[in-house]
Amino acid sequence: MDLMRNRNECLSILKEYTKSDSLLKHAFAVEACVKAYAEKFNEDVDFWSCVSLLHDFDYEMFPSENEHPYKGSEILKEKGFSDEFRKAILSHADYTGVKRETLLEKTLYACDELAGFITAVTYVRPNKSIEEVEVKSVKKKMKDKAFAKAVSREDIKHGAEELGIELDEHIQFCINAMKKEKELLGL
Repeated sequence: MDLMRNRNECLSILKEYTKSDSLLKHAFAVEACVKAYAEKFNEDVDFWSCVSLLHDFDYEMFPSENEHPYKGSEILKEKGFSDEFRKAILSHADYTGVKRETLLEKTLYACDELAGFITAVTYVRPNKSIEEVEVKSVKKKMKDKAFAKAVSREDIKHGAEELGIELDEHIQFCINAMKKEKELLGL
């Protein structure tokens, strides 16, 4: 077993390196989606949860493509995290050139940008509640290039394709996963 230990330890690492509330909430949103997929696929929920929680933990301190997620991988290696754990994190950014091979790697990639986009869509709903977010509203906002322009629509589409799941189904699945954690996410 990995020296990943548990979610509390991973949460402690996340909070040590990440002070921004929006980045913490992003980690929790991605974790909600990835964890739900781990349950669906009958995978190791705790392991998947911890990987997703830490996928961007180094981003605030090391935001450049030369550093993120490489610095994070080095830090996790020093802390005794496995190659499998670190490779999943490295593979979530296309520019690293680390190929996504496992179901976890593909799931993390598929959920990363989408969780952020669903959060952005939630913030423009009348009551700023995830309960108001529907697949059609997410897809409509995906067509608006000025909305959440930092989010790659291609990554969202490609992520669903890599998972072999229809885009609409993937969006709905992530909305549902985030609804279950709406208090934690502030949505």
